[in-house]
Amino acid sequence: MIYKKRYKLIACEVLFREVCYCASVCSNIVDITFMEKGLHDVGTEKMSEKLQGEIDKVDAEKYDTILLCYGLCNNGICGLHAPIPMVVSKAHDCITLLMGSKEKYANYFAATPGTYFYSSGWLERNIAEIDGSISQQLGIDRTYEDFAEEYGEDNAEYLMEVLGSWVISYKKLTFINNGVGVIENIREEAKKRAAENNWEFEEVKGSITLIEQLLSGEWNESDFIVIPPNHKITAANDVGIISFA
Repeated sequence: MIYKKRYKLIACEVLFREVCYCASVCSNIVDITFMEKGLHDVGTEKMSEKLQGEIDKVDAEKYDTILLCYGLCNNGICGLHAPIPMVVSKAHDCITLLMGSKEKYANYFAATPGTYFYSSGWLERNIAEIDGSISQQLGIDRTYEDFAEEYGEDNAEYLMEVLGSWVISYKKLTFINNGVGVIENIREEAKKRAAENNWEFEEVKGSITLIEQLLSGEWNESDFIVIPPNHKITAANDVGIISFA
């Protein structure tokens, strides 16, 4: 087999199963580094620093291109730069990558506001938080027993009520089924989470098209942007979502 290119892929672990599948059927050689899901919770600056640190480790002589399996992610990829080209999808966040297009995500989001999205990665990688994450700072990751031991039962009940108020902004849980993982188990867990929060449940068919195209080198201008060497990723603030300077 003749391989086309050698890529270094840096991806959010939420996309672990989808990325691994696409890499397994791709003709290119793709070396992968997965970053913790909790990276999204440490703030824009720290997220960018962490990602840039991984980019700086890449051997520019070994790879043709660096692939970023991320969206704009609250500007967490802004400022990233490399001595070789980088490619990233024109996406606000990983939901676009899970659904297969920014248009599909935008249409769904507009039609069903207040939706919490769920996938195999959101279930399997929703365990440990990065030290210093927002959820840790606020105490969102702590249990009733943790608060009761430290503050007493009455205060624990109040704290759990306040910290759980974010749930109110959501009305629906949508499971994006990309056919990876043990789907029945993931589906049942998603239904359970929806029921616990009194949310409506819906399952939609996702698509791994964008991830497949990213790894295969099929970077059409509508869905991808190529960042030239030594240029920095910026937010486009328009339909293009991502640009560079």
